[in-house]
Amino acid sequence: MTKKWFTETVASTVSNLGTSTENGLSSEEVKQRQEQFGANELQEQAGKTVLELLAHQFMNPLIFILGVGAIVSFFTGHLIDAVAIGVIIVINVLIAFWQEFKAQKGMEALRDMAAPMAQVRRNGEWMDIPARDIVPGDVLKISTGDILAADVRIVESNRLSIDEAALTGESEPVDKTADALEDGHIGLGDQINMGFMTTMVTSGTGLGIVVSTGMQTEVGHIADMMANTEETKTPMQERMDTIAKTLMAVALGVVAVVCVIGLYHGMPWLEILNTGISLSVAAIPEGLPTVVTIVLTMGSTRMVKSNALAKQLAAIETLGSTTVICSDKTGTLTQNQMQVMKAYDASGRNWEVSGKGFSPQGEFKPLSHSTDVKDSPEMMQGLVVATLCNDAEYLQDGDKSSVRGNPTEGALIVAAAKAGLQQAEMLSTGGYSIVDKFPFDSSRKMASVIVKGPEGKHFLAIKGAPDVVLRNASGFMVNGEVVANQPAAVEGNLAVAANPAEELVASYEAAIQDFAHQALRTLAVGIRELSEADLKRDPAELEKDVTILGLYGIMDPPRPEVRAAVDSCYDAGVRTVMITGDHALTAAAIAREIGIIRSEEDLVVTGSQLDDMDDEELRRICPNVAVFARVTPEHKLRIVQAQQHNNEVAAMTGDGVNDAPALRRADIGVAMGITGTSVAKDSGDLILLDDNFSTIVKAVRQGRQIFDNLRKFIRQALTANVGEVSVILFAFLFMGPEVALPLTPLMILWINLVSDGLPALALGVDPEEKDLMERKPRKRNESFFSDHLGTRIVIRGLTQGGMSFLAFNWAMNAGLSANYAQTMAFAMLVFCQLWHIFDSRSFTTLFRKNPFTNKSLLGAVAVSATLSLGVIYTGVGQFIFSTEGLTASHLITVFLAASLPTLVLSGLKEVTKIKFV
Repeated sequence: MTKKWFTETVASTVSNLGTSTENGLSSEEVKQRQEQFGANELQEQAGKTVLELLAHQFMNPLIFILGVGAIVSFFTGHLIDAVAIGVIIVINVLIAFWQEFKAQKGMEALRDMAAPMAQVRRNGEWMDIPARDIVPGDVLKISTGDILAADVRIVESNRLSIDEAALTGESEPVDKTADALEDGHIGLGDQINMGFMTTMVTSGTGLGIVVSTGMQTEVGHIADMMANTEETKTPMQERMDTIAKTLMAVALGVVAVVCVIGLYHGMPWLEILNTGISLSVAAIPEGLPTVVTIVLTMGSTRMVKSNALAKQLAAIETLGSTTVICSDKTGTLTQNQMQVMKAYDASGRNWEVSGKGFSPQGEFKPLSHSTDVKDSPEMMQGLVVATLCNDAEYLQDGDKSSVRGNPTEGALIVAAAKAGLQQAEMLSTGGYSIVDKFPFDSSRKMASVIVKGPEGKHFLAIKGAPDVVLRNASGFMVNGEVVANQPAAVEGNLAVAANPAEELVASYEAAIQDFAHQALRTLAVGIRELSEADLKRDPAELEKDVTILGLYGIMDPPRPEVRAAVDSCYDAGVRTVMITGDHALTAAAIAREIGIIRSEEDLVVTGSQLDDMDDEELRRICPNVAVFARVTPEHKLRIVQAQQHNNEVAAMTGDGVNDAPALRRADIGVAMGITGTSVAKDSGDLILLDDNFSTIVKAVRQGRQIFDNLRKFIRQALTANVGEVSVILFAFLFMGPEVALPLTPLMILWINLVSDGLPALALGVDPEEKDLMERKPRKRNESFFSDHLGTRIVIRGLTQGGMSFLAFNWAMNAGLSANYAQTMAFAMLVFCQLWHIFDSRSFTTLFRKNPFTNKSLLGAVAVSATLSLGVIYTGVGQFIFSTEGLTASHLITVFLAASLPTLVLSGLKEVTKIKFV
């Protein structure tokens, strides 16, 4: 178990690690520890080589069968068939290889985040060394702008704050202390005397003693989880694997039947092999992997226009299967911009602040009173204080506004700008100047500045924790006048003089509580006039006898469009769960506002509570939890796994290093494109280019539409395969093995890839169904063939194969050549499929779907028919495919007869409402 260094005092830390803050480690101690602990770097597991990746693609059952078919075709003299099948194999293998090759990333970005150099004390001297040479016990100098090179226990802190957002999810820099902490069950975000590898120092200086290096650091634990977290197959990949295995079994079964019949009739082995090749080619939709990839690519292109970039194509369809979205709070559900939402002035008035983000457009709207903010002396004076006692910068570039500095201070700067106050103007032309600054520290819990005003008088501008400011307050400003805050005078047991500010104190405390209940981060502002003598006094003495001006309630508010997006998910049967490193109260308030918490039954669970649960209990409560707060990377991974064990299809959003293991484990990892670290982006399957939760909902819609269109394509493709297999089997069974096969392998390839493949590809852009976002999500184990689709494929395929056999049988009995009869069977199957495609694009019947709503499909059908007629009537086509030109009457008869399976069965379904036909 990892030692809880945050509970240790500085002295015990130094003692346990055998070091000294004055001298550091000796050269001998460093050498021993380097041998014991190894290099301070993250270890990367070796991935698959290029050859291993390439070889892996041939494990696909479809590719295996086609490979056998190509080999047999070659050795039996069917060279054209062998080459055609070989080309199909190469195309499918290269596409699959490229997708997997691009996905093999991860640790490189994590390693890039580490600091290259560090300053440590050894043998009593400060020296710069490569970060990889650091060992536990080293004394590390910490300065503003540094990236910490290891996990350290802070032993000296001089106004030190560290940005740990990528590791903990906290949007605010964390103020650090050297004091030991008593609670041994707190998460990383609350370990305020620790510094962690890869985090950045935003202000101040300090010293830290290295307690962990390399894979033993918190980032190392995350790296280890990433290396050992199995990337789950997407539901579509699982479904495609099932289809491949099913088709393989069917193909082998059909070939076995043919072999038995052939041997029974005494057929030569060469003929049996020839028939087996035709059947295996007929049973497999050779274009399936390629067309699926193309359909997903088209979907990916559409999604990019909606600000969602898919890294792995298979993940696109997964979105449509999603049953639960585990979403980070900061920047995804919220605006990632701290803003003043509410204000309270010392006169007892409450204000709301409108306007979005850093824009100066907005106003202070009074609640239950009509005073304008500029007519409120205490509010305007409070904003002057908030602006001057502030290290953030308000930047404007044309119409664009931004803030540089601490997010909370930035919120005050923006609020002041909405009231017409800007620090730069106040200091340059407004007559104000800063004389001295007393920055915030954790012991005083306030910050202040000495200001010289336009009239030449000095005053102290103070901001800080509301309870501390009240403790140091001597009065409240009410309508521009100071009301004294002093204890009631008591003589004996009788109060002889009341505190004139008693009601103001009660109102002030009530406002603090009200802001806290709304999960607002609260700051108070005050002012004190100074004499010349005061200018030389210590800040601890100056920050007393303060006149309170007001309070500001600050938070990172929800994105305006998120509520509608969460509601849309809810209507579609998709639960949204907030998983955040923030405090439970803040997270719960946001969750209620945007509709994630919808009833009293929705639970809020903290990381410390998760630590007390085993995996079984976590799985049990998951369906009722709306918010997981104050969580660690391990917690996030456990939550995703628990959702998956409950048979949920889980999407996980995140932007930090701490999110990477969960992003990798989730069925679909969604990384933030703007605020996301490179580690998160490498671990995710989808990148939100706008960091917006509503974009996920758009992607869910796209995913569902893609799944619908893939089912339409699979229906069309497999119906053709059933038709091809059945026409060969019918001829074999009813006409005997000595008769020529109705279709050659090359004819079958043409139907699968061109005459049927092109129109089927156009199904990938079919308009979405009307009930798309009203359906419940599909179950993880739901097959492509659910809702009687498999039955419909078999029935339609058998009828088409039967029509093709009848055409072939008629031609042979009419004394026409074998090539002519094969051409009749070929043409019949081609036109059967072209008719059938209009029925494939509907989950009801073709009579309920306007054929002109997909013009791409109409064009593809026309092109397919033209090319197939070219195979029949051109010299090149006749030479390659052994076809003969059909007479006009035969062609028209075939075209009309080919419509019967679709029109009759669709009509029967329309009248009887029987779903399986």
